[in-house]
Amino acid sequence: MFTTPLPQLSDSNRGIIDTHDSSLRVYQVWKGSNTFCLRGRLIFGPDVRSLFLTVSLIVGPVILFCAFVAQRLIDEFDHNHGELIVAICVIFTIYDILLLFLTSGRDPGIIPRNMHPPELEDESGSTVSSDCPVNHNGAPPSLPPTKDVVVNGIVVKVKYCQTCMLYRPPRCSHCSICNNCVERFDHHCPWVGQCIGKRNYRFFFMFVSTTTLLCLYVFAFCWVNIGKTMHADHCSLWKAFAKSPVSVILILYTFVAAWFVGGLTTFHCYLMCTNQTTYENFRYRYDGKMNPHNRGCLRNVMGIFFSKIPASKNNFRAKVKGDSSSVCNTSVTLGHSVSPEMPKRSFDMEMGKRQAVAAEDFTDIQRQIDSVGGSERSGALPRHTNWDQKANWEITPDIQMLAAEFGMGYGLADREKIHGGLEN
Repeated sequence: MFTTPLPQLSDSNRGIIDTHDSSLRVYQVWKGSNTFCLRGRLIFGPDVRSLFLTVSLIVGPVILFCAFVAQRLIDEFDHNHGELIVAICVIFTIYDILLLFLTSGRDPGIIPRNMHPPELEDESGSTVSSDCPVNHNGAPPSLPPTKDVVVNGIVVKVKYCQTCMLYRPPRCSHCSICNNCVERFDHHCPWVGQCIGKRNYRFFFMFVSTTTLLCLYVFAFCWVNIGKTMHADHCSLWKAFAKSPVSVILILYTFVAAWFVGGLTTFHCYLMCTNQTTYENFRYRYDGKMNPHNRGCLRNVMGIFFSKIPASKNNFRAKVKGDSSSVCNTSVTLGHSVSPEMPKRSFDMEMGKRQAVAAEDFTDIQRQIDSVGGSERSGALPRHTNWDQKANWEITPDIQMLAAEFGMGYGLADREKIHGGLEN
């Protein structure tokens, strides 16, 4: 279920290896820290296990309410009103759990990563920020860390994401937990195990507000049960508490929970009316300056609840194209095992640490290793050989990794012997 990012092949290896049509799908080679279920149909955050705790905190009190409190309500109310009270509670709970999974199990608005950094000429239409690093050695200038874009007539800065290799759109931020750039990033919620962004904020608010109503509903009818107990048994409040201890427990529990989720609902009502995100509210403090996204309270709220949810920019079930071998399984390469320590050194494409080797060079590499290894084992190689520096065939660590990658059958001891012969 959990997908670990797989290393990339260099451009030279991409031309060397004849890749067949890959049967891997995007969710299997996803570089973020997400967890996928149902073969990529559901996407969760890495802390998806917190969902079990959240569900138990919602369902547990409802089960206690239906098992110990609802029976007296059914007996006390006429015309099946007691059954209606219990039915409404159960429907509320099912609806709340459904909203929870709609929030947690969908793409929150992840922006796909670029395979390569954007070209400077592609950004010519934008105004580059004045803090762009200047390169004085004649090399191509590096990408500026920020650039200016105009939002509703107001200039705002957008940052370049080194991980995703893209300029983040306005209101986008990179989640350090999920390791993705998310559109209209609000926050990462550990209770739902997912980022809250452009595509699931509506469901998140509905989940929080519904949970608040459910807490108030159980809280109110537990007090009704206490009142019915006092009236039926002609006892005091404390004796009614003793006769229905589950009602007391639920009253205390829902009181505390209502303060938490109720406060969260109130806070997000304010954010919706002012068209802010949690991240923007804590980071930028729009209260003291103009908010470029604020379009008025009514239009802000309508934009949340009545606007069309954009389609996901990621097709997690799509097959990885064979001609763009940007992903490679670390455990299997050309049918041979690869050491866990090798991928970072031998597959580093972005930093360009390995020299490109053409396909026809592998025959020569094989022949040179055979000749040097055979000479050492037969004793024909002199102990001190004065080779010209250009003529000296040095078996570098890069060549060793290539030999191991393509199945040249030499062990560690053989390679050490070859190095010893060359050094002597």
